[in-house]
Amino acid sequence: MASVSAPAQSATAPAAPLQRGIVKMVLSGCAIIVRGQPRGGPPPERQINLSNIRAGAMARRAAQAQPDTKDTPDEPYAFQAREFLRKKLIGKEICFTVEIKTALGREYGMVYLGRDTTGENIAEALVNEGLATVRREGIRGNNPDQARLCDLEDQSKASKKGMWSEGSGTHTIRDLKYTIENPRNFVDSLHQKPINAIIEHVRDGSVVRALLLPDYYLVTVMLSGVKCPTFKREADGTESPEPFAAEAKFFTESRLLQRDVQIILESCPNQIILGTIMHPNGNITELLLKEGFARCVDWSMAVYTQGAEKLRAAERSAKERKVRIWKDYVAPTANLDQKDRQFVAKVMQVVNADAMVVKLNSGEYKTIHLSSIRPPRIEGEEKNKDKDKRFRPLYDIPYMFEAREFLRKKLIGKKVNVTVDYIRAATGPGESTPAFAERTCATVTIGGINIAEALVSKGLATVIRYRQDDDQRSSHYDELLAAEARAIKNGKGLHSKKEVPIHRVADISGETQKAKQFLPFLQRAGRSEAVVEYVFSGSRLKLYMPKETCLITFLLAGIECPRSSRNMPGGMQVAEPFSDEAMLFTKELVLQREVEVEVESMDKAGNFIGWLHIEGLNLSVALVENALSKVHFTAERSTYYKTLVSAEEGCRERKEKVWANYEEKPVEEVVHVTEEKERVPNYRAVYVTEISDTLHFYTQDVETGGQLETLMETMRAEIAAQPPVEGSYAPRRGDYCIAKFADGEWYRARVEKVESPAKVHVFYIDYGNREVVSSTRLAVIPPAFSIRTLPAQATEYAFAFIQIPQDDDARGDVVDCIVRDIQNTQCLLNVEYSGATCPLVTIQFGDTKDDVGLGLVKEGLVMVDVRKEKHLQKMLNIWRYGDFRADDADEFGYRR
Repeated sequence: MASVSAPAQSATAPAAPLQRGIVKMVLSGCAIIVRGQPRGGPPPERQINLSNIRAGAMARRAAQAQPDTKDTPDEPYAFQAREFLRKKLIGKEICFTVEIKTALGREYGMVYLGRDTTGENIAEALVNEGLATVRREGIRGNNPDQARLCDLEDQSKASKKGMWSEGSGTHTIRDLKYTIENPRNFVDSLHQKPINAIIEHVRDGSVVRALLLPDYYLVTVMLSGVKCPTFKREADGTESPEPFAAEAKFFTESRLLQRDVQIILESCPNQIILGTIMHPNGNITELLLKEGFARCVDWSMAVYTQGAEKLRAAERSAKERKVRIWKDYVAPTANLDQKDRQFVAKVMQVVNADAMVVKLNSGEYKTIHLSSIRPPRIEGEEKNKDKDKRFRPLYDIPYMFEAREFLRKKLIGKKVNVTVDYIRAATGPGESTPAFAERTCATVTIGGINIAEALVSKGLATVIRYRQDDDQRSSHYDELLAAEARAIKNGKGLHSKKEVPIHRVADISGETQKAKQFLPFLQRAGRSEAVVEYVFSGSRLKLYMPKETCLITFLLAGIECPRSSRNMPGGMQVAEPFSDEAMLFTKELVLQREVEVEVESMDKAGNFIGWLHIEGLNLSVALVENALSKVHFTAERSTYYKTLVSAEEGCRERKEKVWANYEEKPVEEVVHVTEEKERVPNYRAVYVTEISDTLHFYTQDVETGGQLETLMETMRAEIAAQPPVEGSYAPRRGDYCIAKFADGEWYRARVEKVESPAKVHVFYIDYGNREVVSSTRLAVIPPAFSIRTLPAQATEYAFAFIQIPQDDDARGDVVDCIVRDIQNTQCLLNVEYSGATCPLVTIQFGDTKDDVGLGLVKEGLVMVDVRKEKHLQKMLNIWRYGDFRADDADEFGYRR
């Protein structure tokens, strides 16, 4: 395409050359701005005035620097002439000839729509519509173009078109700035509905002047949510563009200037009207961001009605491509591998209201800070107003405890998704700020919920405000701002007008006198609820007692745990082997978890001694089972002694951890003389609940059946009142939990195997049946209903004195028979002798007292298992009476 900046032609020159360009703007009915094609920047442009015609002059505002001047209104049909050309020419390709160039540089010529003179003659079109008059002075008779213009004018006069009609043809265009006293009310009255408009001027890429239709209000609109580089006005009155300011302005001009658009006026803070311009070809706000001509601005982002996430996504696209203003951009996480940017981790500790320690799949521990939020805090003067008082941020800073508790209850022990947003570099101490180590700041989600957003929406944290060029912020920053706005509006937490919550928590750790007064109360209380606040070592913990609102130091009873290193009067005490492993084990199991404690006694330093239980597990027993502690002699008087000794024996035999160097002392062989005893039957009433394919069965004691029913009713009522969050429980082999059975009710269970989240094998501990379920049907067992409150009620037994058929069909017949006779019925049971996996018993029908096993022998379904014990021979003689093996075993296919 030919350039529009050809050399000027004199009035006496021969036929002017044909030039081409694109119409950028229509100044009036007889003047246009033409530009060339852009090549590496905004193209050159020039004003072309139409030869031989005159259209009405557009309105002009008085110059502010010249107080004597006045506003001049539109001349009749000036606006219609401008509109006629605008709709016909804007953005279109034209060709033109420059016939006259005045001494002042003004150019006059003929303009045609299209690439050559066969296109529509614009001057003729205007005259034909009655929107311009012909300059008849100086007409040459031999010029056919001028003669045709005169003919067209005569025809439009005769047809009474345009200015030759009887109408006034005037429009009143009002500048909103000078005609509306309160622009905010004007914007609010439009209710954010799209308004038809014409873009009259582009100040820079993100600020335009628009003519609102049909009322002809002229307004200045700043695009919501973005800002383009601007033109700075210097002291001498000249303007200097910021980098890419001219390009951004041209980008907006070439798409919107004098185009028909729709504008949504969204807000009017400080007399600045914010809006979004919608064009049939797209949204200019998002386009500017995507092409790197603008950046998001937080202060106006909130009013953007099309969704702030769209703007962030467009800006992110430009950053990734490093286009224009982002050409030197470096992402905050550019130096991190993908696996370090996004990962799943288990929350082990909530450090503060905005930080937590997580455990990665690799076993590594990492501290994560929640991006872009600030925990509750108070000013320094207020903090130090009581110098005699020991300042404890968790309890003394308003809402700090509530924020920590919110995170603890939601996250401890749960797996979360972590997306690292930025790494905050370490900073040295300043005059008023402390030193900070390097921080990994991330967005943490669980079940699709952004934890930082949840904290902010409850008023338990505030959002950090950044400099506009500070890119180190949350990837969900706009959601955080919106959540804070909701919290402020609803008066939540930190934004509440109510009195701040006060937590008066007494710390009686090491306070011997206070501990003595408190001891009898805790001993009488039996099991008390507590939260583990800190783990000093494997067996030494700090507990918060919520009902008693106090902090205590608690030592685990019955065990001897390896000592950690610590400062002593004589110097540093060296850590014993496996002390760190024991402390880590205890931390992972109980830190910041809700537990139950039984206080037995107190040491001379004011530390309480007792047993700690978590979800039915005794921590002392767990440490011994994992070979991280030894049984202490003081455990002998405890009900847990046998369990502890049994666990210790297994570890000692395997020489695990603390028993690695154990050498067993030789023991003199002692021959025990056992006296033969008589069989003394002691039948008790049981309820048969489950029979397995291996002819083992499970029973409940009738005596404790009422306790189980009561526990079930209470447990289900509590679950109905506070239903567990579906999918929040992560099952582990050996865990006690609650499971929803096919009948829709919850039962106590134990996890036997975890194949996948969709396939978890559970054993119902009160009934003996097994099932494979999804983890979504499992939940944490409430502490009040654990096996410590009521032991598992289903006990496994096998039949005494009988041999189980090896043939599957024969064994299936026996199982069918027994299921039919005794399942879900009350029977009488007597333990006869011990088996490899469970006691072996005889069982009688509850009504007839007939022996079930003997009946199976008599029916030929099973054979008698011969025992050598003398005290069982009398019983065996009775059973042999029904054994068919001596006579017809072979005949019926049975062999010894």
